[in-house]
Amino acid sequence: MDPMDIFKNLQSLQSQMTGVQDKMKDVSAIGTSGGDMVSIEMNGAMEVVRVKISPEIVSPDDVAMLEDLVLAAFTDAGTKIKVKLASEMSSLTGNLGFPG
Repeated sequence: MDPMDIFKNLQSLQSQMTGVQDKMKDVSAIGTSGGDMVSIEMNGAMEVVRVKISPEIVSPDDVAMLEDLVLAAFTDAGTKIKVKLASEMSSLTGNLGFPG
């Protein structure tokens, strides 16, 4: 590959990366646990934007279970966002002839 082509691809990648970063702010994923009794929505910037807990699982006698469910939902949402980010980056770098 011609070095000038690589340079052009890098410039194109840089401008597309800015676009992807802006686009990812609009991407979201919802992680769940406990049969959807706890859900956490996360955006592409890995920020939690919403937490929803079903009232029937709120028990002062079992706070540890609620904590575990919230953690599991958070982890699930984070995993889903990472998959979406990886897919977006793979398609971006693949279009420029770079490995994913």
